[in-house]
Amino acid sequence: MKWKGRRGSTNVEDARGRRVAAGAGGLGMILNLVGRTFGIKGILVLVVLGFIGWQMGLLDPAALMGGGQVQETAYQPSPEEQERFEFVRVVLADTEDVWAREFERIGRQYVEPGLVIYSGQYPTACGMGDARMGPFYCPADRKIYIDLTFYDELARAFDAPGDFAQAYVIAHEVGHHVQNLLGISEQVAALRGRPEYNQNSVRLELQADYLAGVWAHHNHQYLEHGDIEEAMRAANQIGDDAIQQRTQGRIAPHAFTHGSSEQRMRWFKRGLESGRVEEGDTFEPAYERL
Repeated sequence: MKWKGRRGSTNVEDARGRRVAAGAGGLGMILNLVGRTFGIKGILVLVVLGFIGWQMGLLDPAALMGGGQVQETAYQPSPEEQERFEFVRVVLADTEDVWAREFERIGRQYVEPGLVIYSGQYPTACGMGDARMGPFYCPADRKIYIDLTFYDELARAFDAPGDFAQAYVIAHEVGHHVQNLLGISEQVAALRGRPEYNQNSVRLELQADYLAGVWAHHNHQYLEHGDIEEAMRAANQIGDDAIQQRTQGRIAPHAFTHGSSEQRMRWFKRGLESGRVEEGDTFEPAYERL
């Protein structure tokens, strides 16, 4: 992908030098320790004392549940990591340009998302972000969160190297932002806890793949030989069936949340060929025909 020397987004926040001093992880350790020592009665006593402390203003529940205090520390990225940082800024800028034009075409106004690059753990409006979760989009604060070490895992564990595979990951998360702006994410979230939620989660994820393809369609002037193959390989390697086979040794379609490898590649390709946001309705076909 041709990216060097091009505009980088100003909506990227560098949080790599910030560390969580206490938070949900600390609370979990406290509950675990009390539970092992005193059992369920000890946990109940701790909860009651915590409630009293909150009522008296002695405890901040946000600090315990939402992520704790963030402390600034000295952080010196390697040249390779800093290059990835600049790459992500350029990719996000590309998505801003593409979706601003697409939203204008359909009579809407595009609101740009933020993107936070963190290291390890970081508090978000959707709970504690953890590098082990991989990149994710939080609709509550309209931000994308990513620890850049994920790209090492993408290349090593998922066998999906290449800069365009990395760009596809960002474009997919931006696709979730597009869904949020269009009200689609909220409709799916309202189904949480119902039997049909998993299938609608798959539909949501496949649509985000389609939207990543739409972005690639409009970004063709910056593509190089092999870029699309990199994105398709990434989509193939992170399909639910591929991940389940690799981690469990078996495939359980009823537990899918993102779609199969074949589905993810197919919907990305559809977006790539179409380039139009309105042609990616993954909620219309019967589930078995996705």
